[in-house]
Amino acid sequence: MNKDTYPRPLMRRDNIIMLDGIWELEGGDINVPYPPQAPLSGYGGEIKDTMKYVLRFTLEPPSEGMRVLMHFGAVDQVAKVTLNGAWLGSHEGGYMGFSFDVTEKLTGGLNVLEVEATDSLSHFYPYGKQTQKPSGMWYTPVSGIWQSVWLEAVPAKHMNSISFTGDPASGKVAWEASANCDGTYEICVYASDTPVVRFVSDEDAGSFTIPPEHIRPWSPDDPFLYRVRVTFCGQDAVRSYFALRSIGIKSIGGVPRVCLNGEPVFLHGVLDQGYFPEGIFVPSDMSAYEEDITRLREMGFNTIRKHIKVEPEAFYYACDRLGMLVIQDMVNSGEYSFWRDSLLPTLGFTSRNDRTEEPDERMEFFVKHMQETAFRLYGHPCIIAYTIFNEGWGQFNSDSCYDTLKNLDPTRLIDSASGWFAQSRTDFDSLHVYFRTKKLSPSPERPMLLSECGGFTLDMGKKRKGLSWGYGRSRSSEKLTERIEAMYEKMVIPAIASGLCGSIYTQLSDVENEINGLFTYDRSCCKVIPERMAAISQKLYSTLKKSVK
Repeated sequence: MNKDTYPRPLMRRDNIIMLDGIWELEGGDINVPYPPQAPLSGYGGEIKDTMKYVLRFTLEPPSEGMRVLMHFGAVDQVAKVTLNGAWLGSHEGGYMGFSFDVTEKLTGGLNVLEVEATDSLSHFYPYGKQTQKPSGMWYTPVSGIWQSVWLEAVPAKHMNSISFTGDPASGKVAWEASANCDGTYEICVYASDTPVVRFVSDEDAGSFTIPPEHIRPWSPDDPFLYRVRVTFCGQDAVRSYFALRSIGIKSIGGVPRVCLNGEPVFLHGVLDQGYFPEGIFVPSDMSAYEEDITRLREMGFNTIRKHIKVEPEAFYYACDRLGMLVIQDMVNSGEYSFWRDSLLPTLGFTSRNDRTEEPDERMEFFVKHMQETAFRLYGHPCIIAYTIFNEGWGQFNSDSCYDTLKNLDPTRLIDSASGWFAQSRTDFDSLHVYFRTKKLSPSPERPMLLSECGGFTLDMGKKRKGLSWGYGRSRSSEKLTERIEAMYEKMVIPAIASGLCGSIYTQLSDVENEINGLFTYDRSCCKVIPERMAAISQKLYSTLKKSVK
């Protein structure tokens, strides 16, 4: 297996067996982990709300004293799992991973794994941009297994998690681990191939300091990662990594600025929804994430807003390695109204109050999912901020959600309500601007983030179903690039001096009928002129530099 497509790069072990490949689904074949709606799944049967997956595999019994864990990257929306007729457990929510200890359920020969997946697109659960009737900015849904499934052999005494939090100013690194029993941790840290820290601890948490000569802060210009080897009880060996990276807000000349490692940074980004025509929620190969990031870096972008979707960890690992900042959205649940949540606010009617409500079961599940998302992604230095709600979709009690998330992860910034309907607790003044260019007036209280803008379309003649969608048409790459240049020149650049901290252009690629990407849906064609996009980027960064002198 390619080391860069390991399903859990923050916690690597050597003894894994991938279960991806041909499974049985409702009596027909399906290529896991592609969802049945995706061409790459090869599935030709009916897609029902509840479907049963079956995999038959052989496995030698584990060595004495070893346990076998079965991991699922994600199953949408509810999974019920049995092995050899024995109940393993269930899981709710289509974007988070889960696992079972299957040691006692395995046979020494043929094993039969069954996964009953139910996906009715219930809005009780986070569902993102999925809809039963795709059109405009709502897309083909996915069902069932859509991330990798694998087995992992671990010692009887083993770790469940390990995380690191590094401070670039001091070189101090806090670490925290959990395990299935008490034991001793041996931690070895490497800067490139040079060992720089080694110690043994009987505690589950602590700290250490990188020697001054080896302090190297992580940034888009220098995405340096420290490698770590952690051994628990002398048996369970795990490889991980971390970075020295901080993100925060401080006043510079009376203007609030987002600062990366203590220095002002402009978040020059694109919206990325993580859709691919061949696999819908996943690309044909995980290297596609690296290719998307590389294309954006070549045009000067330093930020991706990962829009209402949690990706396989290969995406975040690619951002960690290649130096791409990430604003991670939480996945929306609840109901959506086009008039209330999109059209009227886009026209300027943004006075709706986000009601403070008594939480119901849907809200409680959203908060649980938000917490699980932050916990799962905590170790990725690329992630500098979270978006809780987008344009009021399923929004409730955003101040309370802000406090919950900030208490869980104080190392990152939070955009509580991207676009509109913010209460008082948020780290950004966040707004969306489409169909027009307007004068931006940042406040002295917090940095302004233009968290969506642009969205200009160029139809490249690709076949699709239904009407196209976007925010203003262009007839050529030249005209599209001109419109983008004008937007940055008239709206973005003039506001940097007074506190605009970033702008997120909509979007990386076309998605189905939405044709406002910098690239076509299949990434075969760049619709803008890259050299001119790179020139815009340099002007943004130089404007910030002049503004903070």
